[in-house]
Amino acid sequence: MVPYLAKRIGRSILTLFIIVTLVFCLLRLMPVEGYFANYEKMTEAQIQAGLQSMGLLDPLPVQIGHFWRDALHGDLGVSHIYKLNAPVTKILAQKLPISIEMGVLAMLLSLIFGIPLGLVMGRCKGRWPDKLGTAVIVLIQAVPAAVYFLYIQMYGTTAMGVGLLFDAADWRYWVLPVCSMSLANLAFYAMWLRRYMVDESNKDYVKLARAKGVSESGIALHHIFRNAMVPLVQYIPSAFLNTVVGSIYIESLYSIPGMGGLLVTCVQRHDNTMVQGIVLLYACVGIIGLILGDVLMVLLDPRIHFGRKEGGR
Repeated sequence: MVPYLAKRIGRSILTLFIIVTLVFCLLRLMPVEGYFANYEKMTEAQIQAGLQSMGLLDPLPVQIGHFWRDALHGDLGVSHIYKLNAPVTKILAQKLPISIEMGVLAMLLSLIFGIPLGLVMGRCKGRWPDKLGTAVIVLIQAVPAAVYFLYIQMYGTTAMGVGLLFDAADWRYWVLPVCSMSLANLAFYAMWLRRYMVDESNKDYVKLARAKGVSESGIALHHIFRNAMVPLVQYIPSAFLNTVVGSIYIESLYSIPGMGGLLVTCVQRHDNTMVQGIVLLYACVGIIGLILGDVLMVLLDPRIHFGRKEGGR
């Protein structure tokens, strides 16, 4: 396990370096307007002096080296457009906490309802609980998310007596966006857990357990459910971290000052320094999610031994 994790971390660091460096190089091909808030009013001499002070006239390898040196010391530069002369790390630190809180709540809600729903559907294959659960999943996945998000907001705000402008101090303002963010993952967990449980229920070890007189509840919970969760658990960390990063549509719908939509906004406004910092954050989130998924698989199923040759040799 440890050698495997060491290899994965090493590969992940290399992948992270390549992705962020590639984005860094592509941003250097963008117009220089993204580095000046008042570009239209500046003379050519002022623009060149500004670029020189930011090190943007240095050779590209030198710029890359300076960027990684500063990034390793926690300095991602300053925003020139989104928030004038504000450190990128400070902007992200202001927006991440609320997205983390909302993402954690949404993920817990999807697990609390999605896993039991998939378990019940798997145990009641072909019966009314299975059909009802399938209808719910199809409704969530077939209807465009923007449609039912609007309906949730339209009728939910009236029912709960809340306004359209998000208030973090009032718990009622958290209910609707958290429920909306949890729906996609809820349907995903329920659907795939049900499929994996149906597949596992036809295997030989289940027939052997029945022949030994093990109860159906014991077989479902201690054998089928545990084995069905092994392939599913790999995606939980990535889904969790992606949820934490924020939902563009939901956060804009409820005016939530989180991470959702920040990258799109910075790209549209050509704030290149902010784009670099956000891409670095997103790349770290994705890589950490993949590694944690593998770790959870090993913890859930001790039969999995990464990096060990077949036959234990």
